[in-house]
Amino acid sequence: MIVSSFLKWSETAKVGDRCLATRALTQAYAEGRMDQSERQEAEAALALLLEDPSPKVRLALAEGLALVEHAPRSILLGLAGDQIEVAGRIIALSPALADNDLIEIVAGGRSALQRFVAFRCPVSVCVAAALAEVGEADAVADMLDNPHVSIARISLRRIAERFGDDAEIRARLFERGDLPCDVRQALVERLGAALAGSDFVRSAIGGSRGRKITEEACMNATLRMAETVVQDEIPALVEHLRISGRLTPAFLIHALCAGNVDFFAGAVVSLSGMSDSRVRGILIDGRETAMRALYRSIGLGSDLAPVFVTATQIWRAASRLNASVDTGRVTTELLRRHAEDAARQPSVAELLRLVEAMHMSWHRHASRDYAHSLAAQAA
Repeated sequence: MIVSSFLKWSETAKVGDRCLATRALTQAYAEGRMDQSERQEAEAALALLLEDPSPKVRLALAEGLALVEHAPRSILLGLAGDQIEVAGRIIALSPALADNDLIEIVAGGRSALQRFVAFRCPVSVCVAAALAEVGEADAVADMLDNPHVSIARISLRRIAERFGDDAEIRARLFERGDLPCDVRQALVERLGAALAGSDFVRSAIGGSRGRKITEEACMNATLRMAETVVQDEIPALVEHLRISGRLTPAFLIHALCAGNVDFFAGAVVSLSGMSDSRVRGILIDGRETAMRALYRSIGLGSDLAPVFVTATQIWRAASRLNASVDTGRVTTELLRRHAEDAARQPSVAELLRLVEAMHMSWHRHASRDYAHSLAAQAA
């Protein structure tokens, strides 16, 4: 009776009157004080309003049902497929939409609707994964800005793969404390490539010099990252660097000189194929012959292996004496002990030169950071 009367009335009622009637009906429905038959008739009336030719009426319907937990999903999904002003309220706010509904909306590919999904509070891991996989850049950026989103590490990895060249998304990823270290390092590389290829860098300092500077900056950033990476993430970072060709002798010797033994051991494990316990046993207690054999197994020739043996012995001795040995002292000692080797073997000279250059750059950054901390304390 209510539905038939409502239908007859709506045929001649003005848009404003239909909007008022819609608000009254949705309010009564939201309060939930109807019996079963009244609720069925109300839902039938709501379905009629879903077909109203006026977007103002459908907008009033969306506003009235957006926060109603028991709203009919069929009507909500109809509104979610409406024009942006109507759909946005339902997609962004409705608690009655299931994850599968939201994933379908994301898969539809409409950027504006994807952004409404990204704004929701909360957004589940599954929905975030869908956005990471097929979401447009704006929607992904909005999701990264949303503190109520649960994003799996694999989804962060996928976002970096898809949008690592997007400066805004890359910046948002860098700000995240839960970004996997290997993903962070890959983004550093892509940032370096972007800087080296920018018109500003090429015009300001030249193409070849710009590439050299950005490569050094990426290397320094990766070295600093290796110093702070948590134990569980070392294998992933090592594998990423190995695949990308970054585990060079210069990189490895610098990590060793910096006393980053955990990372260095992880790299040797990856390159040698030996077990972690075996590698650590050789590094901690192995004889010189065992160390030389270990370093030769990771591709170091007879010219470079002795340099690594010396660095290992320096840190081993310091560890046993509980002495403090910094990177500069290790580098100085290497240069002193292998001066004659460097004079005879260009490969050793080049390795030590790179180590010294990287150490100087690292030292400048450390000094700058320390100066900034002092300035902050004085402020």
